Amino acid sequence: MPSPPLPADPPRSLWQRTSVAIPSDPLPERADVVVVGGGLTGLATALMLARRRRGVVVLEARTVGAVTTGNTTGKLSLLQGSVVSGIRSHAGEEVARAYLAGNRAGQEWVRDLIGDDAAVIQNRTAVTYATTPEGDDALQREAEAMTAAGAPVEVEGSRADLDLPFAVTSAIRLADQSQLHALRLLGRLAGELRRLGGRIVEGARVTGVDVAENGVQVRSSAGDVTGRLVVLATGTPILDRGLFFAKLVPSRSLAAAYRLPDGRRPPQGMYLSVDPEARSLRSAPTGSGAELLIAGGGGFVTGRSESVRAVRADLDAWVASHFPGAVRETWWAAQDYRMVTHVPFAGPLPRGGGRIYAATGYNKWGMTNAAAAATAITGQITGEEPDWSERLRASHVSLSSAGEAVGANAEVAGHLVGGWARAGFSGAPDAPPAEGEGRVVRSGVSPVAESTVAGVTCRLSAVCTHLGGIVSWNDAELTWDCPLHGSRFTADGRVLEGPAVHDLGRAE
Repeated sequence: MPSPPLPADPPRSLWQRTSVAIPSDPLPERADVVVVGGGLTGLATALMLARRRRGVVVLEARTVGAVTTGNTTGKLSLLQGSVVSGIRSHAGEEVARAYLAGNRAGQEWVRDLIGDDAAVIQNRTAVTYATTPEGDDALQREAEAMTAAGAPVEVEGSRADLDLPFAVTSAIRLADQSQLHALRLLGRLAGELRRLGGRIVEGARVTGVDVAENGVQVRSSAGDVTGRLVVLATGTPILDRGLFFAKLVPSRSLAAAYRLPDGRRPPQGMYLSVDPEARSLRSAPTGSGAELLIAGGGGFVTGRSESVRAVRADLDAWVASHFPGAVRETWWAAQDYRMVTHVPFAGPLPRGGGRIYAATGYNKWGMTNAAAAATAITGQITGEEPDWSERLRASHVSLSSAGEAVGANAEVAGHLVGGWARAGFSGAPDAPPAEGEGRVVRSGVSPVAESTVAGVTCRLSAVCTHLGGIVSWNDAELTWDCPLHGSRFTADGRVLEGPAVHDLGRAE
């Protein structure tokens, strides 16, 4: 089946638009360590291991930075909305302190790698703010949690002197944080990794791992690679060992770059609200002396939004109300995963014989957490695991989040049953879907996903290849998204991300 052309307004991050391509290497037959995933976690882990004289190959299903790292807002910050207070309430103060120590180690590693290259990194003050009573309460809890964890913040009231075009009810600040150009960071990592003999192979989607007594065999669409160990740096682990898909909540959030009128500068801090409707703001230099405004928000559980196009329109309207005359230059979306424990995971997978490692659950803060996870896994492999990593791993045996896990999986079960029920009662209309539209209909007893993109109508099985959920149409990104565990597919059925590793089949 031919791939449909790109839509007129395809999502593509500012970082992807303003970076050079990273070259791909031939697939080797073997390596000491096989790293799966060409984002920040994968390349940082590979580089750390290469610096310790390990032979490393990175297998990337698409292109380097194609998924979460390439679609981030690029904040390298220890002030992370309400994350630390969430960890403190679920896992306790000691775990919150360990989390912050790991993120500080990750932040320092990235900064040391980049140095003072202003094209890649800029120093900024991070600000978390509120405009509602609910936000004020969340902000106070975060300030208390940060202070208890060893990172005291400045707390300010409604008269906070902020570089924002609207009033706030309270705010907290943390100076000396950073913002990044994510793809240029990956380019730096890739260059250093290759200098040390590591390889990066694009277009190699891993479909399975076989564990043997002396190593692993990694199966991919480009061929097999034999190694001693494998590290899954794929957002959510693509192997079902450990049932991580049942312990993670996937979500997508949108971001866009806007040019402001009359040479107006965007806010110079890194801002994030903790209101029920969260908003993110930062600036981005263009290289010509001008700066763009990066705005984000509108998070939703993957596959469960009635209209992602409406979410994007809402973000545009919010920006227009506070930055009149702003013109959107590009937009994008990123997928993130939160552990039900609220604590990221980095370590060996169960039933992997000590040869399969994974990292996941960054809860939208991948710039610091990715480098922290790479540090943790490298330490576990080399026998130099940091104390904070041991404490974070131990926290995952806690029962404090059992209720949330049950609730999350009850929602998954509801969408599984509901998706099949809706597909069972919707017959196929005679006319194909309109341009840019998709729908799930019944063909005999089978649910069929129909869509039309750039004049090409595709009919696919609507059953996700991971665990049988019924996919739903994403009307902004023009993709099929599974509401169960976040797997995503192109309009013609090719797998994009998530625990699924196989394409949607063609409809009979």
